[in-house]
Amino acid sequence: MQKPSLPKGTRDFGPVQMARRTYILDTIKETFQLFGYQQIETPSMENLSTLTGKYGDEGDQLLYKILNSGDFIKDVKADDLEKGSGAILSKVSEKGLRYDLTVPFARYVVMNRNELTFPFKRYQIQPVWRADRPQKGRYREFYQCDADVVGTDSLVCEAEIILMIRRVFEKLNLRDYSIKLNNRKILTGIAEAIGEAGNEGPLCVAIDKLDKIGWEKVKEELTQRGFSEASIEKLAPLVSLENDLVGKVEFLKGFLNSSEIGLKGVEELEEVFEILLKMGVDLAYVDFDIMLARGLSYYTGAIFEVKVNGVSIGSVSGGGRYDNLTGVFGLPGVSGVGFSFGVDRLYDVLDELGIFPTESHTSTRLLLTYFDQAGFGYALSLLNQFRNAGIKTEIYPNQVKIQKQFDFANKKEIPFVGVCGDEEINSATISVKNMVTGEQLKMNLAEAIAVVS
Repeated sequence: MQKPSLPKGTRDFGPVQMARRTYILDTIKETFQLFGYQQIETPSMENLSTLTGKYGDEGDQLLYKILNSGDFIKDVKADDLEKGSGAILSKVSEKGLRYDLTVPFARYVVMNRNELTFPFKRYQIQPVWRADRPQKGRYREFYQCDADVVGTDSLVCEAEIILMIRRVFEKLNLRDYSIKLNNRKILTGIAEAIGEAGNEGPLCVAIDKLDKIGWEKVKEELTQRGFSEASIEKLAPLVSLENDLVGKVEFLKGFLNSSEIGLKGVEELEEVFEILLKMGVDLAYVDFDIMLARGLSYYTGAIFEVKVNGVSIGSVSGGGRYDNLTGVFGLPGVSGVGFSFGVDRLYDVLDELGIFPTESHTSTRLLLTYFDQAGFGYALSLLNQFRNAGIKTEIYPNQVKIQKQFDFANKKEIPFVGVCGDEEINSATISVKNMVTGEQLKMNLAEAIAVVS
């Protein structure tokens, strides 16, 4: 008999894991909806023509291709085999599993642009697939949780992203974290200010490693990438800059005084901060990180990254402003800003900190138990009354010893057990036992509903 197994890089989620994931996702969904975002879904598979060429050569290699149905190899000729996989692929596969939610969203916007109301706020929570090498924290199937606004360049959207992150983390009882914020224009300005105009790409790739390898190693890498010693020395004050948010902004205004685009980036950041203050929100948790560099191939304005302090997990959220999301599908110039929560990483953070609420993984609130057939019938008569009161209730389905029913409640961590015996039947009551404290009291139905609720 074959032993069952899972494909590498995939996981099962049991009842406890699913309840906890639902707790996280419901918190995020509620926040997205509060801010006016509407949910969409796109198919698990897309045409390969939609997916390929959007993630670079490495990304294309990680796409899961789906074989054409039927005789998928019928169009392949002998000379195709000699030409290699590139010549064969288009003849055996026309579709692939989605790699992320961003490209399908761009395709959706273009296809539905005449029906959408812009600015369009959308959120999307669905699994994606990548043919990556599985390792700790990296899977071949995982969920993404995206929110984007397209059709506006208003910086109110950036401010609201900060508010949404803060609200979700407050609801999840996370108190020690940093919302790192920067602007791509500032990074371009830094390259200009140190005499390396046009080299912000290599510059950012190097400085993005500061946390991992330190300044000395970054200097070595910059030298290897052709940066002059003078340029590196000009960069040094930014690396060692330790100041508050206002101090960093003022320092940058002087440092970037020769870069128009760099000053524009500082101006945009200041406007985001001003919008937050006008909303009556302080700048707690916001960390202006001058060295933050991510998404360089597509972000054009604000850049976000969120890290929870005191845990072994990396960033749990990130995003930024882009100017041409839909351009690859023939609709240029649609500006937008978006971000994503890493649901799997948030799960790991809450698990590591031990702050999942108990009720997040307890589905049933009350188990009705009984001694005999008469008690079983009485319990059945109460079942829907508890459920109609909004209490998650179940009845033990088999007539077994009551201790086995209690053991069942303990294993499922059901907090209350309702005992239905002869005394309860005769007095139209129910004995409710608190499985945590051990206290058991006889009461009428209304009292029982109040206690269990």
